[in-house]
Amino acid sequence: MKGVHTALVTPFAADGTVDLDAYTRLAERQIAAGIHGLVACGTTGETPTLERDEWRAIVRTTVSLAGGKIPVTAGVGTNCTRTTLANLEEAAGLGVDAGLMVFPYYNKPNPAGLRAHVAQAAGVGLPLVLYHVPGRTGQRLSPSLLAELADVDGVVAVKEATGDLHFGGDLLRRTQTPVLSGDDFTFLQLLAAGGRGVISVVSNVAPAQTVAVYTHHTAGRVEEAAVGLRALWDLITFLFSDTNPTPCKAVLAELGLCSTAVRLPLAPYEGPSPAPILEALGLTG
Repeated sequence: MKGVHTALVTPFAADGTVDLDAYTRLAERQIAAGIHGLVACGTTGETPTLERDEWRAIVRTTVSLAGGKIPVTAGVGTNCTRTTLANLEEAAGLGVDAGLMVFPYYNKPNPAGLRAHVAQAAGVGLPLVLYHVPGRTGQRLSPSLLAELADVDGVVAVKEATGDLHFGGDLLRRTQTPVLSGDDFTFLQLLAAGGRGVISVVSNVAPAQTVAVYTHHTAGRVEEAAVGLRALWDLITFLFSDTNPTPCKAVLAELGLCSTAVRLPLAPYEGPSPAPILEALGLTG
């Protein structure tokens, strides 16, 4: 697990159903731009509101488009261990390369519960990417406990989404398991500290530019990487100006790639147009 992996949005049609045609166009655009991996049905994909057959169709479509070309990761985590295990087993059967497992939300499990949860999930056999996002789960693990869980056999990466560079540095010092940024604004800084890449929102919009930041950095062209990230900064800021993925869908709609529709309890983005930001990046519909 390294490089830029796009956390794909889930497009919706006018009638509220999943728009698999738009999803296919988005995924193909990512592959053509040289993205390093695709993440289906994560936070950006509005997984909490997807029905089971919709989740299955999105994962199957992603594997059919990208499987064997680049890694495909599917969101599998829930706040119930038994449900998470069932998701992992089905995702493995659908042919994904890894499961993105958010830590249980709402429950606030104790350390012993987290250890058992990760151990049972790893026992399914599908490689795991642990997803630490306290802003969504309501529980911030200590760096030492997260590192311990990252070192469980079968865990292949951690998506670190505290947005806290000090926390990221503490984690990197404690584990050799690859750490991926879960926040575009910490992407380059975590790379510099020893991180391996990013599970990205901004790459939905600007995949080639995001990949270029990683490529420059890994080739030792650190100034070029910094220039590339600074060029994306206004877009990144816009994408997190409201609850993800509502601004991202507004930008993709501006580019003619999908609708602005999100599912309740999210509501569509209402705010300044992203057009000037896209024009500055040379991105047009």
